[in-house]
Amino acid sequence: MRLTLDALAVLDAIDRKGSFAGAAGQLHRVPSAITYTVQKLEQDLDVKLFDRSGSRATLTAAGRSLLEEGRHLLHAAEELEFLVKRVATGWETGLSIAVDGLIPFALIYPALEQFYKEVHGTQIRLLKEVYGGTWDALVSGRADLAVGAPGEGPPGGGYAAKMIGVVEFVFAVAPGHPLACLPEPLTEVDLLHHRAVSAADSSRTLPPRTMGLLRGQDVLTVPDLCTKLEAQRLGFGVGYLPKHLVQDDLAAGRLVAKAVAEPKPAVQLFLAWRTGHKGKALRWLVKRLQDAWVGSSTANEDG
Repeated sequence: MRLTLDALAVLDAIDRKGSFAGAAGQLHRVPSAITYTVQKLEQDLDVKLFDRSGSRATLTAAGRSLLEEGRHLLHAAEELEFLVKRVATGWETGLSIAVDGLIPFALIYPALEQFYKEVHGTQIRLLKEVYGGTWDALVSGRADLAVGAPGEGPPGGGYAAKMIGVVEFVFAVAPGHPLACLPEPLTEVDLLHHRAVSAADSSRTLPPRTMGLLRGQDVLTVPDLCTKLEAQRLGFGVGYLPKHLVQDDLAAGRLVAKAVAEPKPAVQLFLAWRTGHKGKALRWLVKRLQDAWVGSSTANEDG
């Protein structure tokens, strides 16, 4: 290959410093070495890169085009060097975090903000999952860390988990829905005659989980909890919603909480991570999130 990164670095230095002499000083070389590099590059490419007719050499159109495109290569080379050094020191180049729909993303942003202040070069990818999909993302390898994974984890090991909280549920209906005026507690017979709204489990490999559905009941399936909340506000159906998600709607009268004969129990949420992943970025985030959420309770730890 006739074009080298060193030659591109010389062109870049000349352009930034405005002269061959300035480039020589920046690159800690003698001016004759800079001149030789440019002349050799022009000869190899059979292209005139500098116009030397004036008092100082200026880039030709071809030279300017080469430099502008070459800077992308220089940047890519720098990034590659940085990546290799990070891998060698144990810092991952990328990390995927599955966040369950029961956990507002805003709750993990403080940890990410601190992460970006202290850790550089590890790219974070956030995944939004529903119900068992959060566990599925972890055990299938789509995610390195799961935040808010609900209920018990799947068998098979390969992960560690700690409880970070409990979510309570409210059976909620729109104020104009027929169930809103029925006496409490609502029975299964009452519920069976009315459409339920269900957020689809995002699992790809694990068996999907459902929440509060009755056999034979009409169901409107939506992609996530936010869509489920909106559908229930509009009276399209009924169902359980996280208490923290509907507090404002209940207070404003956009939804009505109804007692049911067999209420849905609270669900434990877990912070879980793959134990085979030994990177420093994962350890940093696990510790930060544990410090923020985990109390004295320790859930499943499976090596």
